[in-house]
Amino acid sequence: MSDPQAPQAGKDDVSFSTAPYDESKKSIDVAHLEHGASAAHHHTLEEIKELDEAALVLEEAGSVQYTIAEDRRVLRKIDLWVLTPMLIVYFLQQMDKSSVSYASVFNLQAETGLVGNQYAWLTSIVYVAQLVFQPLSSFALVKLPVGKWVLFNVFCWGCCVACMGAATNFNGLITARFFLGVFEATVAPSFIAITQMWWRRREQTYRTISWNASNGFASIFGPLIAFGVGHVNNSKILPYQGIFIFLGCLTVACTPIVGYMLPDNPTTARFLRNGNDRVIAIERLRSGNMGTENKIWKWTQFWETMRDVKTWLWALLLFLVACPSGGISAFGGLIVQGFGFDSFTTILFQMPFGGITVLSIAVSSWVTNKIKLRFPVIAFMALFPIAGAVAIRQLPRNNQAGLLVAYYMVSFLGCLQPLLYSWSNLNASGHTKKVTTTAVLFVAQCVGNIVGPQVYLAQEKPFYYTGIAVDLGCWCALIFVIFGTAAYLHYLNKKQEKRRLAAGRPGHVVDTSIMTLEEAEKHREHQIATGQVEINTNDHAFEDLTDFQNMDFMYVL
Repeated sequence: MSDPQAPQAGKDDVSFSTAPYDESKKSIDVAHLEHGASAAHHHTLEEIKELDEAALVLEEAGSVQYTIAEDRRVLRKIDLWVLTPMLIVYFLQQMDKSSVSYASVFNLQAETGLVGNQYAWLTSIVYVAQLVFQPLSSFALVKLPVGKWVLFNVFCWGCCVACMGAATNFNGLITARFFLGVFEATVAPSFIAITQMWWRRREQTYRTISWNASNGFASIFGPLIAFGVGHVNNSKILPYQGIFIFLGCLTVACTPIVGYMLPDNPTTARFLRNGNDRVIAIERLRSGNMGTENKIWKWTQFWETMRDVKTWLWALLLFLVACPSGGISAFGGLIVQGFGFDSFTTILFQMPFGGITVLSIAVSSWVTNKIKLRFPVIAFMALFPIAGAVAIRQLPRNNQAGLLVAYYMVSFLGCLQPLLYSWSNLNASGHTKKVTTTAVLFVAQCVGNIVGPQVYLAQEKPFYYTGIAVDLGCWCALIFVIFGTAAYLHYLNKKQEKRRLAAGRPGHVVDTSIMTLEEAEKHREHQIATGQVEINTNDHAFEDLTDFQNMDFMYVL
């Protein structure tokens, strides 16, 4: 979807250019190529390997001017061809992953003879598999075409879900769930890489939020599908089996759409063949200093990521969000059923949970871009699940309405993970470093999702006192770590200012990558009118430098 705060039609009299500012042409100097056209500079083979792939496309194109209207047109194309398949895949992933939760309401445990914590392990094993295969997935993201890699995994996990319909005991179920986790391991890291590759930093917030919001839509339509399939009377196929078969086949049926639409990167995308669309799609990313893609694994960037304090702050934040999320995702239906509802009523009561998740994601993402700060919004949204969890523990079981309201307050937890992913995405540069950072975050998320269901003890059903208490502790700790992370990012920005001053450049630079095009245009016009043009041409944006190496990089709080 397009940025809701993008300039309106008619404001296209200002053009963007890869050449220096020329007042006679009334264009804005958003960047210029360091080496000019390809005819002016010839790279050695080693230099070509080090460069971001986009740098070579820009160098070959030379100086290209484009208007705000053209920028918006290319953005609409990107949203259609890249974001649409991402939404479909994430929607399918969430439904397939949650299928065991839907099936649990239709006597999955009794029909397959599950005892003790075996049901909890059906959720945890998915993340164990993702944890084990995450290093391979991260390496594949650097070496393989990301679009084709995603397509392969979507098809395979759809087959795994469909095969769960044939499972009649714990061994069969956990084997299928393990392979489901193996093939799902690449989705979130791939989508983060794709988001960084295609959209400006401001735009990334809305796009990251959009594909994460598919979780909420899956939570709306998934229970509805389970409700319908559960009513099918077939003596040979039990309701839980029908749910697995239907959802798995639906995923497999959608793979041709994903394969046709999802490109590998901006330099090879089919939908960017017209005119200067490809160059515009790449050049518009320059101000973020994050590049697009490089197929060389750089160990220097890997070790820098391991030494980077903020890598581990993000990891801790993701764990503190994922642990409660994993528990609620697996046991949410059983918690509501414990309020005194039957199976069909319970499954329908899961739908508002998804709707509130979507709404909270939409509102919180809009506010973060409006105030251009992430940390206060995330901390504030964490207060809602804290209040809901306290109420679930304290309210009597005969107060069904109050318990449902408390449960729906917990649903605000759904916005925390996408907000954190969006925030972390904006604060790393260098392709290997970005991929490695994402891998560390995803590992932390997997660990949280493994632990989360295990603290919901079978003997405490339907109250799950231990599980709710652990969730409360995680959300409270989350708020403190959020403020600590923001303080560290502020410190890093001050260090960047000192580096620029030492290089004889202005220390304070306004980050136009988190502005709308209209705001960036007004800022630039003001600079030109006052003679205070910042010496920041973002020449190193496509040299595959890390945020530590590039003094033009600015951290987003």
